[in-house]
Amino acid sequence: MINFDNSYARLPAHFYAKQTPVPVAKPEFFARNQDLAAEIGLGPIDVDDAAYFGGNKIPQGATPIAQAYSGHQFGGWSPQLGDGRAVLLGEIITPQGERRDVQLKGSGRTPFSRGGDGRAWLGPVMREYLVSEAMHALGVPTTRALAAVTTGETVVRDTPLPGAILTRVAASHIRVGTFQFFAARGDLDALGLLRDHVMERHYPDASDTVALYKAIIEKQAKLIAKWMSVGFIHGVMNTDNMSISGETIDYGPCAFMDDYQSGKVFSSIDRNGRYAYNRQADMGIWNLAQLGTALLPLMGEDTDAMIEVATAALHEFPDIFQTEWDRLFLRKIGIDDAQDGDKDRVVAFLKILEQTGSDFSNSFAALATDTPETLLPRSSEMTTWLSDWRDRVTDPVTVLQATNPAVIPRNHQIEAAIQAGVQGDFKPFDVLGRVLGTPFEFAETNQEFAIAPNKEQEVTQTFCGT
Repeated sequence: MINFDNSYARLPAHFYAKQTPVPVAKPEFFARNQDLAAEIGLGPIDVDDAAYFGGNKIPQGATPIAQAYSGHQFGGWSPQLGDGRAVLLGEIITPQGERRDVQLKGSGRTPFSRGGDGRAWLGPVMREYLVSEAMHALGVPTTRALAAVTTGETVVRDTPLPGAILTRVAASHIRVGTFQFFAARGDLDALGLLRDHVMERHYPDASDTVALYKAIIEKQAKLIAKWMSVGFIHGVMNTDNMSISGETIDYGPCAFMDDYQSGKVFSSIDRNGRYAYNRQADMGIWNLAQLGTALLPLMGEDTDAMIEVATAALHEFPDIFQTEWDRLFLRKIGIDDAQDGDKDRVVAFLKILEQTGSDFSNSFAALATDTPETLLPRSSEMTTWLSDWRDRVTDPVTVLQATNPAVIPRNHQIEAAIQAGVQGDFKPFDVLGRVLGTPFEFAETNQEFAIAPNKEQEVTQTFCGT
């Protein structure tokens, strides 16, 4: 029996819409995350359970809802968003006493669908499953993928495509946009209830609204620094895609860099580079400023004074981010005892990578080999850098191999797995998923997945594709 305790569904009715998933023709698993199922106390997922993961059956104790929220999308205000193709089945209490949301994504229309069909096609479901589980294996806070089914139905985008549903597990699905939803309506009672819910659920040490705001700022600053350290580009950092819990959520057009370009953009809809790799911290600040605006009425009666307090809190973000960025990137060159000049070494290394069009992940991984100069760009600048680096570090291999992954979710490999899946062949998906589950294993069998794409294989643009 699943241990449901659905606290969000006990909030007032205008926080959500009651919505059961729309049944599908023939739900069939193509992925079951048995390790995660055990971790959250579900036990083994049986083949016969596909009806639950396709929305055709509702597990006992579930209270299916679609959550309401607003958001800024590429800087433009959208007052009414919400779960347009997802249903939160409920919250599980794990054997460790932790609370986890279980959500079906692609489960049909809801009152928030805004003209969409509420469904997902197979490609984005496969992508989110692979990338979110890879992010977890890399040590990045993230939502998780519990299972994925094909639906036996076709969804129409530009062309007819096979439908699928992802079961997502998260600390919660509360977003910056959730606070914006109530703030924009002047509903201070609901705003206060949401704040109290978030403090109890995610930030029990926060004593008041300002302390909560500061805690969220710290979580997001460290999360984005972690993204940067693995070459991850979210691609659609709208306020409705920023989780209050500090997890990576809503992968959409995300991508990992191959060759290092500080201003790299993959998303087809990010035409102005708003969410480029090197702008992610700035966009985190922008989103958190919107959160501060939403929380302002709860901070105190003196608005001018509270604006100063909130602004001061937000001004802490750059230092928190930079401190974490420095720590992570110094480890990427084998240093965990920072000294003067070490940060300059990181900056110089990245500059050489960008000038030479070198692979981000493989270049850092090369530092753990006996002869990195054979794998790194051959230039006088790199020769000088390596000489200086060798004088600085002693026995860095342990730190390097624990920090720099041998494999990352390469965009071209994910696309190849998706194309095979569309044809009904999920073996490439399974193999890639297993390899990405152990990213720090420098095994011979994983070498083909570590190879950067050639120009013909390279994916230069990604799509939301929902």
